[in-house]
Amino acid sequence: MGYDVHITRRTPWWADGAERITTQEWATVVAADPDLDMVQVARASPRDRQGVLEYRHEWLAQMLTHPERDTHGAWLDWREGQIVVKNPDEILLEKMRAIARLLGARVQGDDDEYYDESVAGPAP
Repeated sequence: MGYDVHITRRTPWWADGAERITTQEWATVVAADPDLDMVQVARASPRDRQGVLEYRHEWLAQMLTHPERDTHGAWLDWREGQIVVKNPDEILLEKMRAIARLLGARVQGDDDEYYDESVAGPAP
């Protein structure tokens, strides 16, 4: 479980029929950004279990320059016309804001709050 934050053109993020971010747009952003790589596989070793969890998705990217990418992942996942990040810290939120500006989108949390400002926390 966790809290998702979305790069989306929808208002609110769960609305149907709104303009979607295409996979082509997402691939173009990732290819042009040296901080990002389309990794397509996320692996994590949960602290409370043995083994490794693995998630595969064709449009899964990782922020390579995130200082905790090896322990916390820093993954950005395109799904259903938006890019979703689970439990982003301020470093990932800032990257999400930059991506949103490129895509003509907004950064919105699960509870419908916006994170568009360049300051910590949701926008009023």
